[in-house]
Amino acid sequence: MRTFQRILFLAMLCLLGLAACQRAGTVHRTRGHVFGTAVEISIYGGSPERAAALSGEVLNEFDRLHHKYHSWQPSMLTSLNEAIARGEPFAADAEMVGLLQSATEVAERSGNLFNPAIGRLIRLWGFQSSDIAPQAPAAADIARWLDARPRMADLRYQGNTVSSTNKAVMIDLGGYAKGYALDRAALILRRGGVEAALVNVGGNLIAIGQPGERPWRVGIKDPRAAGAVARVDLRDNEAMGTSGDYQRYFLKDGKRHPHIIDPRSGYPIDLVASVTIITAGGLDAGLRSDGNSKPMFITGPAGWQAMAAQMGLAEVMLIDAQGQVHTTAPMRARLAAAQQGRVAFE
Repeated sequence: MRTFQRILFLAMLCLLGLAACQRAGTVHRTRGHVFGTAVEISIYGGSPERAAALSGEVLNEFDRLHHKYHSWQPSMLTSLNEAIARGEPFAADAEMVGLLQSATEVAERSGNLFNPAIGRLIRLWGFQSSDIAPQAPAAADIARWLDARPRMADLRYQGNTVSSTNKAVMIDLGGYAKGYALDRAALILRRGGVEAALVNVGGNLIAIGQPGERPWRVGIKDPRAAGAVARVDLRDNEAMGTSGDYQRYFLKDGKRHPHIIDPRSGYPIDLVASVTIITAGGLDAGLRSDGNSKPMFITGPAGWQAMAAQMGLAEVMLIDAQGQVHTTAPMRARLAAAQQGRVAFE
């Protein structure tokens, strides 16, 4: 009898150990739709209930940011823009001020090729809408907003009160807020004690920890076909951001018009299909992965390498409108390393 009890006890230990291993090796995925795009939160290990609770907290945070920084539906951001247009100061909060100031730093480092202050041009082209339709703005209207020269540097701060020396400034954070959302998600998940997680906001990703023995493996979307054009491994606190011409765009007269506008000309860029960058470290890896990709998209195949150096970016892939792939040497090395073997979690 005692022998039977010992065998039963050992069997129960084995079963418990097996269950623990299964929980540790499981990736719990939660999907949603925020910022006008698909989002996915993948949490490695732990119980489904814990993963669902943490994912729910992240989605709630995304929803908060979506409503706070929406560019055309009523939000704190639209209230700021209305105050700027009236020439009045606006009582913001510390979070908004910090986000605007960090966007200003990226704008100045890029020579204002990244310029969230050109919201009126973005609206003129019809991209401040959930239903994008072909547009043909008058050249005179484009020239009028170009002549007004709105810049992030036009903003002034007194504590959390924001004003502008230029009434033409209209802030659109569509190319920046998703990166901030990634950093907020990473903060929530780290505080929740996750072993590893991967957050995807419309193709912008941030990795936390490592799922088992190997890093997270993610795909770089093919801008002209289904599936991935390449795969890379993302390690802890690395983020990947992609700016592309394949999500928010319209076709007119056989020409593709993406939502990324050259602030020098006032017209959408048609020389580039996508730019992907990888950033790492600090508390703002996600933020840097979002805004920093735009200047290279705008400079295009002729100037992207110089702009990458100017922005301090080592790992960059640019796919031009003809489908030719251009990469920096560090990005080529990362791509080559990812081809040496598959991993269980993607």
